Amino acid sequence: MTSPVNEVRHPLILHKLSIMRDKRTSAQTFRRLMREVGMLLAYEVTRDLDLTTAVIDTPLGPMDAPTLAGKKLCIAPILRAGLGLADGMLDLMPSARVAHIGLYRDPETLAAVQYYMKAPDLLDERLTLVVDPMLATGNSAAHAVRQIKQRGARRIRFVALLAAPEGIARFHTEHPDVDLFVAAIDARLNDHGYIVPGLGDAGDRLYGTR
Repeated sequence: MTSPVNEVRHPLILHKLSIMRDKRTSAQTFRRLMREVGMLLAYEVTRDLDLTTAVIDTPLGPMDAPTLAGKKLCIAPILRAGLGLADGMLDLMPSARVAHIGLYRDPETLAAVQYYMKAPDLLDERLTLVVDPMLATGNSAAHAVRQIKQRGARRIRFVALLAAPEGIARFHTEHPDVDLFVAAIDARLNDHGYIVPGLGDAGDRLYGTR
């Protein structure tokens, strides 16, 4: 059974995303908004985390207080653009562990080429959030999740700003067990594998490169 696509259509996220789409938006503003949207998406992605209780003392007496259960989460950004979303998630969850997955897209074949991978231990006991602003062809997303699975992860969610229908189909072909969380699903890919209308190259817009 294929896991669902969760389209997070929160008004604040959509408003910030519209500013990010505008080609006139500066790298500084784009970077700030990416971080803010990363935090907002993290609220939605983690809404069903397991809880336990711990006895604490408030100023007026003891109580059984809800606390997170289990190992700390793992956030796994796909370098380099995924760092922008991961920063916002870490603002919300500063104790999370972080994996780094270095990929670039071959300009001719659009296949994902890996150049770096580093992950924390005990991934089998953590919820792992693989993050990248764009789910375009789906090749990088599918490759990244494959690498995380090979290192033991069992509970995985993929988080993106934008997705194209082609990328969603490609991703679910290989990873039907992984839930997708996206801020918006755009119309299509162009001949170069970019999302349309999209927002351009997220990494270049984050860091002011070409």
